[in-house]
Amino acid sequence: MNTRKRQHLLAACAAGALLAGAAVLPSPAMAEPGDNADVEVTVDIDEITEPGVLAMSIAGDSVALTEDGSTLLVRQFVGTLPTVTITDTRTADEVPEGAAWAVLGSATDFVGDAGQAPIGAGHLGWKPRLIDGGGTGQVSEGEEVVTVLDEPTQPGNNVGLVDQELLVSTFDSGGAAGDAYSVDADLFLRTPADVAAGSYTSTLTLSLFE
Repeated sequence: MNTRKRQHLLAACAAGALLAGAAVLPSPAMAEPGDNADVEVTVDIDEITEPGVLAMSIAGDSVALTEDGSTLLVRQFVGTLPTVTITDTRTADEVPEGAAWAVLGSATDFVGDAGQAPIGAGHLGWKPRLIDGGGTGQVSEGEEVVTVLDEPTQPGNNVGLVDQELLVSTFDSGGAAGDAYSVDADLFLRTPADVAAGSYTSTLTLSLFE
């Protein structure tokens, strides 16, 4: 075989080998139109845990006193404090050791709407009443506070609501935790019989302390 024929034969064999090698290469996978592929997504969400709270709410923001029980010497005006609820959602472990809570109340002078002389807060008294003492037995209402026109019913309690007076309290916040308690109070305003006619307004402030 001459040199020229040998070169053509080698070239043909090489081409055949190249084609044969190309024939065995794998082809890439192709998704058909309309096919779906799903991916599962998961997450673990922990329950929210928040510390409990001690809170106070009042069923109303006003009370109108009406005349009832007046005498020739003293005029009396009465009403009922809107229900006050103390809610404690804490566990005993969340309460500081030795803690105690109380709701105290004090009033401003009654101011007239037409320039009448004010009626001092000492003329307003109350008698707290525990409505719902919960199931702990740890909560009690405050003592009656009478007015400056009255004889004391407890030693020194004829001062009216001038200073912070006790509405409801517990001596053991830990023992009272995890429950709710409600209280109201009979309110009474007692004035001299010659008090000037007209409308008067006072603000009774209730404060929760622990």
